[in-house]
Amino acid sequence: MVGLDEGALICDFAETYHVYNWRALPVSTAATLAMGLRPESRMMQKLSGAPAPADTLLRAMIADCLRILVWRQTKDGQRGKKPPASILEQMLGGKRSEIGPGFENPDDFQAWRSSMMEG
Repeated sequence: MVGLDEGALICDFAETYHVYNWRALPVSTAATLAMGLRPESRMMQKLSGAPAPADTLLRAMIADCLRILVWRQTKDGQRGKKPPASILEQMLGGKRSEIGPGFENPDDFQAWRSSMMEG
């Protein structure tokens, strides 16, 4: 963790444990405290590669859903034109976040479901 981002580790230790000099701790204690950091901490986010805390990503997803609902009530939305940009997609660096495959009709879904159930 120190090699990855010592500054993030120092900030997390100060914020979480009120430890301002982690190097003064025994190595085993520092390692235990480091592994006890919450998933939202700077270091754990960096280790997981998350662009933002999970609650922030969830809020972006909720905002995107709301924007789609509002857009669908407009003339453009009824024609399927000019959909709003996804906040979540922008946070993820332009990667589309697919929840699952889309289906055109119930038969397509049933065929996909059967293939998934078979293994």
